[in-house]
Parts: sequence; structure tokens; C-alpha cells
Amino acid sequence: MSRGLIVVCGATATGKTALALEIAQSINSIIISADSRQVYREFDIGTAKPNQAEQSLIPHYLIDICEPTETLTLAEYQEKAESLVDENIDNFPLLVGGTGLYIKSIVKGLKIPRVAPQFQLRLQLQTLGQRECYQILQQLDPLACKKIHANDQVRTLRALEVFYVTGIPISQQQGEKTPSYPIIQIGLDCSSEELKKRIIERTQKMIQMGLVEEVENLVKKYGWDLPLFKTLGYAEIINYLQGKLSLSEAEKEIIVHTRQFAKRQRTWFRAYPEIEWFDTTSSHLVEKVLWKLRDRLGQMI
Repeated sequence: MSRGLIVVCGATATGKTALALEIAQSINSIIISADSRQVYREFDIGTAKPNQAEQSLIPHYLIDICEPTETLTLAEYQEKAESLVDENIDNFPLLVGGTGLYIKSIVKGLKIPRVAPQFQLRLQLQTLGQRECYQILQQLDPLACKKIHANDQVRTLRALEVFYVTGIPISQQQGEKTPSYPIIQIGLDCSSEELKKRIIERTQKMIQMGLVEEVENLVKKYGWDLPLFKTLGYAEIINYLQGKLSLSEAEKEIIVHTRQFAKRQRTWFRAYPEIEWFDTTSSHLVEKVLWKLRDRLGQMI
């Protein structure tokens, strides 16, 4: 077997970037990012984006491909990532990140309606309220309602948006088409106490590296209302800059919110039995992972 895709996934702060770099260098391959914030330029420190030195070691893709004022849809990400995988499939490309839906879109071959966000339509629907929107969806697409909770406003609005733009229920446009090439998924994890320690150290390092200065510069360029400022690490520093928190309070909030986020990530990835799990603190981790890859994918890597 001479071709396939390698996935490196897991919660934030589990060491995915470092492991992926080691593997990619060992097999002379590429890294395709599966991180929904690293696609945006200038958002570097708070997203733990691989630095220029790391990126120079091995080709990295789907990093810094959008302006902070743009929105990259899941369908757009999938299209770009699938193209890169297809072009590099003989070299065992690495899909690396913690955005579960990005990874799922590739490894499961999700069929995603190619409908861009319709902001005016969404605003009109939101004025109706979630209860009425859901009742409308029950009439237009009862199959979709079997998978969408009555209180899930985001998915309700998306289903209505897709129907009004295409005239076809979203339930008829979804599904999966699993890729024909072999895929091995490597998951990194560790004990809760170890992960807490790593998150604390990482948060402190981000602040030492200049996270506050990064956010200050972004505010000067884009103003206070950029949607990305509502995301983890940036929202807390924005509150500090606006005088709502001290810097130490902002740091503590980042740690708490990052731990909550990591818990959700772990729950997501643990739902997929095909992931091969490794303890990130394990000795000879790279050698163990490479052995597993060669065992599963053959001696071509």
C-alpha cells in the first residue's frame, strides 16, 4: 500500500504541532492545517499558529489563507483540503489540528451544501424567534428536524437558509462519501492534571510572547467589533484592554475557558473509535507513532 492520509488530532495543548513536524520530516511529507482560526492572517499567538521557523521545516498549507474580515465556510475549507490531499496522497499528507468538524469533513467525506452565509436572511429569520423558525423548518424539512434540536438556533437557521437559497431541503443535500484511500487517525491525549498544567504553561507563554500587543495592533487595524475577537484567548484580552479585567484575571479566564474547550474537544474525538490514541507524555512517542503508521500503512512511509 503506497498511499494514504495521516490525521493528527486531539485537544488543544496536547502537542499536535510538535508531533506532526517530527512525523512529516521523518516521511518527507506535508502538513495540512485543520484549525478553524489558523486560516486567518495576523491571528498568530492566540491561535498557537506554527511559527515561521516551524513552517520552514516542512511545507504547511491552509494557514494564513484568509483576511480577518473574511469568513471561511466549512464547504470552502473542505474543498481546499480535499484538493491538497488528492495532490499529495502518494506522500501520505498529514491533516493536523483540533477542529473536529474540519477533520470529519475530510475523513468522512461529508456532503456539504455549497451555500454561503446569507446574513440578511438570517437577520430576518432571527426576528421571528427560534420557536417559529423551527415550526417553519418542520413543515419544509421534517427529516432535518429529526437531527436538529428545537432549541438549536444555529442549525435551524442554516437549514432554513439552505432551503430558501436552493429550494432543496438540507436533509437531501447531506450525507457522507468516505474516501477510497486509507486513513489512519492518531489522537494525542494525557491526564486531566497534565493537560491543565500544559494549558497554564501555554497561556503564560502566549502572554510572554506578546498576545496583548498582538490584540492591540489588531484593534488599531480592525476596530473592536471583529468577530474573531469573540474567540478563545482574544475575547479575554479584549476585556482587559477595555478595563473590564486585570491582566492576571484575563489570564485566569483564558485558562478556565481553554480547559472547558479542551474538554469539549476530547468528548468530540472520543466518539470516533477509529482514532488510535497515544499519551503525549509517553517516552519515545515519535517512534511509537511511526511504528503504528508503518504497521497500518505499510513500509512505504
